[in-house]
Amino acid sequence: MSDQQVDHGKRTWLIATGCAGAVGGVATAVPFVSTFTPSERAKAAGAAVEVDVSGLKPGEKMTVEWRGKPVWIVRRTKEQLDALTKNDPQLADPNSDRKAYPTPDYAKNGYRSIKPEYLVVVGICSHLGCSPSDKFQTGAQPSLPDDWNGGFLCPCHGSTFDMAGRVFKNKPAPDNLEVPPHMYLSDAKLVIGEDKKA
Repeated sequence: MSDQQVDHGKRTWLIATGCAGAVGGVATAVPFVSTFTPSERAKAAGAAVEVDVSGLKPGEKMTVEWRGKPVWIVRRTKEQLDALTKNDPQLADPNSDRKAYPTPDYAKNGYRSIKPEYLVVVGICSHLGCSPSDKFQTGAQPSLPDDWNGGFLCPCHGSTFDMAGRVFKNKPAPDNLEVPPHMYLSDAKLVIGEDKKA
């Protein structure tokens, strides 16, 4: 056997193993690199949510999920809307001026909404992330003041919010309930997660 034949055999062997290694490397890299692109489920978790509110009657609430959070849509009654201004002196941030949960400009009003009758808020207390309970009935009730005008009570530590999601003074919750970006496609269709600015 000559030296040339040995070198040729080694060269063929090196080329073959190198090609096999490259193919194996590519086969390993493709699934690894694909983990950096978000899954369909992850894309859906951040996607906007379209909601039909046509069946929601005055005084009712529906809950939808957006980005893993409960979003409440409440169709307020005329009485609930009229009672909102009565709460202002008792509220920690009646005008939604605090910046921890910035309120979109279109909801910087006494109703904290685009359309007065519809409240759209994330149903998570700004204190420790609990989910407050509906307390729409007015008047004296356990854990609520005698002049209660309706709203929400966080049973964990007693924070109270009015029917616009504004927190009352001297409560553990530091901020109002968050108003997510949203817009109306029609009178019956609401999109949560997008607004005209987006």
